[in-house]
Amino acid sequence: MNKRLSGLIAGIPTFWLVVLFVLPLLFVLKMSLTEARLGLPPYHDLIREMEDGLITIKINFGNYVILAQDSLYLSALWGSLKIATVSTLLCILIGYPMAYAIANSPKHLQTPLLMLVILPFWTSFLIRVYAWIGILKSNGLLNNFLMWCGVIDEPLQILHTVWAVYIGDAYSYLPFFILPLYATLVKLDRGLLEAAADLGARPVMQFLTVTLPQSIPGVVAGSMLVFIPVMGEFVIPDLLGGPDVLMLGKMMWIEFFNNKDWPLASALTVVLLVALIIPFVLMQNYEQQDSKDKA
Repeated sequence: MNKRLSGLIAGIPTFWLVVLFVLPLLFVLKMSLTEARLGLPPYHDLIREMEDGLITIKINFGNYVILAQDSLYLSALWGSLKIATVSTLLCILIGYPMAYAIANSPKHLQTPLLMLVILPFWTSFLIRVYAWIGILKSNGLLNNFLMWCGVIDEPLQILHTVWAVYIGDAYSYLPFFILPLYATLVKLDRGLLEAAADLGARPVMQFLTVTLPQSIPGVVAGSMLVFIPVMGEFVIPDLLGGPDVLMLGKMMWIEFFNNKDWPLASALTVVLLVALIIPFVLMQNYEQQDSKDKA
């Protein structure tokens, strides 16, 4: 009975993943190997029945050839990697001090501070991105404040540039970095810091030799939670970025809804998935190696 119950408990999430992840992924992969056509659906089937009754399977790798040869899609892939990397670095620079401060604050303040980090999620993601348009535009809050302070003489062109995308990504995904890092920092063994202090290490050296190395798993986990969704982001580059900001998410939207080229858009989706699997596998290998070293 226990075995059946444990098998049922394990089978439910497995079934859920197969239905909602594996099968859609296989469908997208199949669609990426077809040819586009005018009609509904806007692609040919892989398996076709000929007039003489024969059944043929026609696999088309032309979509991947187009992606490899067309500089537009290569630029979109490079743009996604660059923006995701810079946005992740910004989250590390901003989020690490915040997570460190929360983890080292008094116990009765940690929960309210975490609530302040989570509070933006209570508002629609789209509304929060639209709010940045009002902040970053030429006559927006930021430019008016800088001109009032005398820092600048004329408005800065921030909206519809890649800098606006960096700001929007860092703001939107910063909580995804802070929360796992806080969970790591709050579990650190304070006795190690006391031992380092007894050995004469100053606070800076205590941080560099004790806190920072032990917090690396939290940094890696938080970085992945930022890097992966930013790679496929569409809303932020579409609303805050200009026409020169090319990302894979935006290109997929154009191919799906404007060009009606579903096979090429599916190929873009597969390429994006492969690009995301690589850092995920690297993170898994790092965690396994770290567990072996600790053991």
